[in-house]
Amino acid sequence: QVQLVESGGGLVRPGDSLTLSCAASGRPIRPLAMGWFRQATGKEREFVAAMSRTGSRGLYYADSVKGRFTISRDDAKNTVYLQMNSLKPDDTAIYYCAAGVSGLKNADYWGQGAQVTVSS
Repeated sequence: QVQLVESGGGLVRPGDSLTLSCAASGRPIRPLAMGWFRQATGKEREFVAAMSRTGSRGLYYADSVKGRFTISRDDAKNTVYLQMNSLKPDDTAIYYCAAGVSGLKNADYWGQGAQVTVSS
């Protein structure tokens, strides 16, 4: 079992930056694919960013965040990050961390979510 806990959400203004953290416990995340999804009010959950297990080079981003968001992992801290720059009101959503043994198409583990609100 893996428990995922997101932190770092909040209220920011358009153009600001914010970094979300996802702290994992229960097992090392090194062999897991890790990623971020988000769900805005009234919309379906959507993919944001993902990275393959440590040792693989896969990095994936939704077109809507490419060039603005960066996913990274620190296996020593068992933590995954989502650096979000140039935030827009459309980025407002609950952000969920996910982990998967065989990718994230059907993620095995989910966090409880962190609210990010971008508003002037």
